[in-house]
Amino acid sequence: MAEIIVVTSGKGGVGKTTSSAAIGTGLALKGFKTVLIDFDVGLRNLDLIMGCERRVVYDFVNVINQEATLNQALIKDKRTENLFILPASQTRDKDALSVEGVEAVLNELSESFDYIVCDSPAGIEKGAHLALYFADTAIVVTNPEVSSVRDSDRILGVLQSKSRRAEQGGSVKEHLLLTRYNPGRVQEGEMLSVDDVKEILAIPLLGVIPESQAVLKASNQGVPVIMDDQSDAGQAYDDAIARFLGEERDHRFLNVERKGFLSRVFGRKG
Repeated sequence: MAEIIVVTSGKGGVGKTTSSAAIGTGLALKGFKTVLIDFDVGLRNLDLIMGCERRVVYDFVNVINQEATLNQALIKDKRTENLFILPASQTRDKDALSVEGVEAVLNELSESFDYIVCDSPAGIEKGAHLALYFADTAIVVTNPEVSSVRDSDRILGVLQSKSRRAEQGGSVKEHLLLTRYNPGRVQEGEMLSVDDVKEILAIPLLGVIPESQAVLKASNQGVPVIMDDQSDAGQAYDDAIARFLGEERDHRFLNVERKGFLSRVFGRKG
């Protein structure tokens, strides 16, 4: 049986879909058969980040409505062995998803995959609730800003009260992924620190992803940023995957980088 991971956030624009793509790709790179599902019906961004938007013929809603089989709708990633994408529909609304339909798709996928990574819409509307409902594990993505952290706290409340595991007397495993972290702005008091966010949300820290131009560049190229192992963001996502799989790794990119003498004189990047 597959482990169902929901990647979720309280508000939009925090890097959730970027994180879903990186997490799914990272797990596949470690040898696990992984499928990424886009739950954001009506918007559909995951296939853009994964660079497979032109290959979408059938989508998640087509499968739920039995207009196509899973085999027809799943897109095999060209770069990464063991990775598949199930895109969302751009032409339907959130009501196209049903508890029974989503459960049937997840059950079928569970028979042949190790991990099912659900890219949830932001907030707590229907698509988000369905993505959260079936989760075994939740990766809560937040920025180091008060409004983002507050909204993530609300998501934790939903996970702890409205998930299937909660209904059955259990709990969803929770992880914190802090994105767009800028140590310089933290030092200036413009952003919350890692410790501030950990204290508010009180869930285990999976990773800290630094603010990085590599993320935008990767998104524009349709390549998950974890594939860019020379970038700080790519390395931070790789660290997060290793921790998720039980490896102990120190958190990096938490402090202001001190430039050497030559860098200061000639403006070189340290």
